[in-house]
Amino acid sequence: MIEIEWPWVFLLLPLPLAVYFLMPAIQSQDSALCVPFFQDVTQLHDDSVVAKSRSLLSLLLLSLVWLLLIIASSRPNYVGQPLQLPSVARDLMLAVDISGSMDETDMQINGRSVRRVDAVKAVVGEFAERRQSDRLGLILFADNAYLQVPLTFDLATVKQLLDEAQLGFAGTKTAIGDAIGLAIKRMTERPAESRIVVLLTDGANNAGKVEPLEAARLAAEQGITLYTIGIGAGEQVVRSFFGSSVVNPSRDLDEDTLQEIASLTGGKYYRAKNVEELERIYAELDKIEPVDQDAETFRPRDPLFYWPMALALLLSVALVILGRAR
Repeated sequence: MIEIEWPWVFLLLPLPLAVYFLMPAIQSQDSALCVPFFQDVTQLHDDSVVAKSRSLLSLLLLSLVWLLLIIASSRPNYVGQPLQLPSVARDLMLAVDISGSMDETDMQINGRSVRRVDAVKAVVGEFAERRQSDRLGLILFADNAYLQVPLTFDLATVKQLLDEAQLGFAGTKTAIGDAIGLAIKRMTERPAESRIVVLLTDGANNAGKVEPLEAARLAAEQGITLYTIGIGAGEQVVRSFFGSSVVNPSRDLDEDTLQEIASLTGGKYYRAKNVEELERIYAELDKIEPVDQDAETFRPRDPLFYWPMALALLLSVALVILGRAR
């Protein structure tokens, strides 16, 4: 179906006629050379069938050009058939820690040591691709929390912006409370049954203005469920000049607070010491039952203005050629 967005533009169709009749031609008062046989020559020219036909053709082409320009200016669109958006869906806000400690190389992918943030990008990116019927959003946090992607069905954008996230541009500390607060702000507009936040971090709250447990209580009041994930190896062998020693690279992880956050909101706390455990966690999150939401439809719209515009341009070229031929 073709739809005209600005139909009032067609009121300008008689504008050339109005200009022609309401604005008389300028009468030249300059002296002219008197040619005795001028009227005879003019009569011969006016009686020429070819001249009259060319003049009529020019007028017709000019009228068509004006009509086509009016049609293009009215912004015609082709409106397609209604498409049904998924009516069974969840709203998932992914809050991912990009603080300085996420640079720790204690994860393994295919036998190769990688940074925590790279492991998260790989696993969470695949998780996002699987959520074809859900709206996903993305919050990145370090010293502050930033909404990178609002809730959307465009999962490819969520994955792309997660892949492009760099450590350092949001700071080096960890503002867990601010991340939860921002998620609450963005989720309260959605149906209460589908407000889910998955927060991943490798540290403790040491930045921001909001206390994590205070934010968790507010989330519980708003019906938002928080699933928390603590990432980081349980132990790591460090080799030095004096030999090898075993250290705990996750010593800064505040598991008690993460467990309390999940408990207050009816969620669950998960611990990921390696990539395999992280994959199992997100596979378990996949099993969260969807909830029915109001069905939504949209109709794709394709602009058509360039077709009459292109035809008007071609007719204008024809007018120029006709004028040169005359």
